[in-house]
This record gives sequence, structure tokens and C-alpha cells, in this order.
Amino acid sequence: MKALIEYIARSLVDDPTQVDVQERQNGSRTDFSLQVAKEDMGRVIGRQGRVANAMRVLVQVAAARDDQRAFLNISEPE
Repeated sequence: MKALIEYIARSLVDDPTQVDVQERQNGSRTDFSLQVAKEDMGRVIGRQGRVANAMRVLVQVAAARDDQRAFLNISEPE
């Protein structure tokens, strides 16, 4: 799933080198944290959050196929 998130994010942004995906396991739940450059946040979030919501749905569906739960958080680097 991490590779899926990276692929989608890198295809959306202007600076793919700034894309970073972290994965944390919390029991049966996997939390993914996607960080992109501040300038690319609008592209990843999309109008009214449609792109971000679509990415979250894809992650949840991919996890459900493996009988797991997954969540995606999108932020800019600190």
C-alpha cells in the first residue's frame, strides 16, 4: 500500500522528490502519513478534498482485501 500511495502522490505533484510516506503499525491497523511540499498540498488535496478522499478510499479498499484496516493522513513537512 505504501508503494501505491507514493505512486499516486508522485504523479500529482510538481516536485516528486518531496513526497515521503511513513507507515506505522498499530495492532491490526496501519497508519500512513503522506508528506508533500507546501506548494503541492492543493494538488494532493484537490477541490473540496476530492483527491485526498479518493486516495483514502483506495487505501482502505486495498487494506480490506487483506482483512486489515488502514488510514491515510496528509500533511506538509515540518
